[in-house]
Amino acid sequence: MQRIGLLVVGLLALGGPRATAQQATGTTLWRVAATTLATPPALALGPSAAIWNPAQTEDGARLQFGIDAIQTPSAVDATGVIATVRVPAGSLGQLGVLFGRVGLSNISQTIDSPDPTGAVIPVYTFAAGATWSRIVARTSVGATLAFHETRLDASRADRWTMDVGASRTFGVDRLRVAAATHFFSSLKANDPAQDIFAGIEGRIWSGALSGDRVVVRGRYGISFAHGFPADHQFGAGAEFSKTVALDLMLAREGAYGDRGANWRPVAGVRIVIGKYRITLARDTGVNDLGSAYRVGVDARFR
Repeated sequence: MQRIGLLVVGLLALGGPRATAQQATGTTLWRVAATTLATPPALALGPSAAIWNPAQTEDGARLQFGIDAIQTPSAVDATGVIATVRVPAGSLGQLGVLFGRVGLSNISQTIDSPDPTGAVIPVYTFAAGATWSRIVARTSVGATLAFHETRLDASRADRWTMDVGASRTFGVDRLRVAAATHFFSSLKANDPAQDIFAGIEGRIWSGALSGDRVVVRGRYGISFAHGFPADHQFGAGAEFSKTVALDLMLAREGAYGDRGANWRPVAGVRIVIGKYRITLARDTGVNDLGSAYRVGVDARFR
């Protein structure tokens, strides 16, 4: 969370940032939105999770849609929304459209004094594109082609990204591994405008508890190839009769330079009500910045 303030303030102070710096800032805004994920990004599931890993498949659903709303603490004051619609396309698998936007609010313009002029500096990024997924040889694979625009005051940078992802389950829901690129647009291993996600999830215990079937899973994820130390995610989740699920995760965020790393807890709950799945999640923040929240709703019509 502290990265966003340092990076955006630094770029705004440049008075004319380059396109590559703007693209990195746009991805950093999306990393702020990801602080509300209670699972490693590579392992995220659901229609809206296609923005983290496009390998999202839901057999038998004739229509899926999802929307997530994100709010960060006032010290950061970023808001975001992710919306996705997906439909089956026969032997091609599933096709969908995706839109997401994250922006900072209340950044006042100043000229030659600390007093604001009354104008607001626009700082935002959005992504819009098409996503595809299919099960191939028992592996869920997917790809997303998206157009991105990042705005920093009067400067704007556009780019296209092509992301791919995969997820494979072994045994009867015993082990799952997943990996995905995130906003991939250059053949570099240290580009701050993109990430590579990977994760592994294993079933620790399953059985009956008060008449309900409970499944407990352990998780580990990593985000890397972004020009600064890797982020690590350690978590666990418990699912009760596929109706209620609780997720806990401890994220170790890498940092720029020698600032060290941050440890950040995140918690989430998912509730299934008929065709709908409601997700509530929050992190505890770092350095007394406060918590970020996410509310999501997705539906599957069969």
